Amino acid sequence: MGNKVKNLGLIGLGMVAGAVASLQFSAHAQQGLGAPLPLEELRQLADVYGLIKTDYVEPVADKKLLSEAISGMVAALDPHSVYLDEKAFREMRENVQGKFVGVGIEVASEDGYVKVVAPIEDAPAHRAGIKAGDLITRVDNVPVRGMSLDEAVKRMRGKPQSTVTLTIARRGEERPWVVSVVREEIRVQSVKARMIEPGYAWLRISQFQEATLEELAKKAGALYAQDPNIKGLVLDLRNDPGGLLPGAIGVSAAFLPAENPVIVSTKGQLPDSNHTYYGRRENYARGADPLAALPQAIKTVPMVVLVNGGSASASEIVAGALQDYKRAIVMGGQTFGKGSVQTLRQLSETTAVKLTTARYYTPKGRSIQATGIAPDMAVDKTAEGDALAVLRVRESDLRRHLPGEQDAALVKTRSVDPAEQQRALALLKDRKPLEFGGKDDFQLAQALNYFKGLPVKLAQPDPEAAQSAPKTLPGVEHKPPELDAPAKK
Repeated sequence: MGNKVKNLGLIGLGMVAGAVASLQFSAHAQQGLGAPLPLEELRQLADVYGLIKTDYVEPVADKKLLSEAISGMVAALDPHSVYLDEKAFREMRENVQGKFVGVGIEVASEDGYVKVVAPIEDAPAHRAGIKAGDLITRVDNVPVRGMSLDEAVKRMRGKPQSTVTLTIARRGEERPWVVSVVREEIRVQSVKARMIEPGYAWLRISQFQEATLEELAKKAGALYAQDPNIKGLVLDLRNDPGGLLPGAIGVSAAFLPAENPVIVSTKGQLPDSNHTYYGRRENYARGADPLAALPQAIKTVPMVVLVNGGSASASEIVAGALQDYKRAIVMGGQTFGKGSVQTLRQLSETTAVKLTTARYYTPKGRSIQATGIAPDMAVDKTAEGDALAVLRVRESDLRRHLPGEQDAALVKTRSVDPAEQQRALALLKDRKPLEFGGKDDFQLAQALNYFKGLPVKLAQPDPEAAQSAPKTLPGVEHKPPELDAPAKK
């Protein structure tokens, strides 16, 4: 038996070594390895592979074993490094392009079920009568309770013109109802805009996608065509999970009056990971400049940027840049704290590894990772406060999160009182989803008060936010970051 395992182990080692040799990493990455491969550990991996092939209760395909080995190795690094198999890689590309095949709903997890946050207008779910606040309890008669949100979403996606059956529970109705929805290709508009009231505009970015800058330019132009004398602009980045870095650079550049301002810098192990990004066309657009047609007034109009614990990554880059240059007042809650860069390394035509390769820094050199952006004016979600804050998860709460470069007290996992958590869950069941930009949007109302010189109801100080706040207070003159600053090394 020992020889058999050893022989299979050697065969497995050869397969593993062959797989490693076939990975097409860039030349500088291979040079960075420096040390020889850990052969003893690779032999153990091969031995385990051999044991599974010979001793496991039933046969397991080689492809599955190796795929899961890669997945586990990458997932052990941090929450944002991930192996993308064929399906995951395809879905990632669809999300970046702002389109997918599904029923057209924004969802969240609630008490083990999938809660409809908002149906996308004129999408299949909207036409089928599904409403915000509905709970999806089954997908194709399979209970979703106990599933991860990602798994439930994957079940609702599929091929165009295929049908998915959803079981819906609605508050106030005794029995759930079943509806069949035909999947379609959904195109998500990442930018919304409208005049809230005369003189004051609201512009929301829900995610940074390939088309975000074109949408921003078009909708900002329409706002100024409607009212050329806008007195205040609210840039709403709440619950914006981020997306493409070029979009964040372009959005920041759109509002900054300086020429070629520093937007963000990155620092990592590889030379290419140490870079400073400026607000230049080549950093946010491949062809013609989508920002060329923007009204010039957008660079000087008074601004408030709304953020919360769901504002992450690219949205934190924008908030941090506008805050560092004192171009806008950042209002709301502490952001998520995802200040790491993920680079896509394609392994084959259909698979890839998304690997964390660097940390982000604001123009003043602040690390976003695990701390986030502290608002200049902390404002709760509602006039009564934010009782649901205890349920909110930040980067620093995630297992194996990449440490920040700030005081260790800022990156420790928060302790949560179970009783407080239960109270918050009870409140969540009775609270209807907030419509950003709607008449009941308390934080938006406070932004308007700020523009008008009226009192703004501030939240109680957050110790975390206070420690990671910028050293220069809003309204106090300070020297902006040097535009010709060298890249971080």
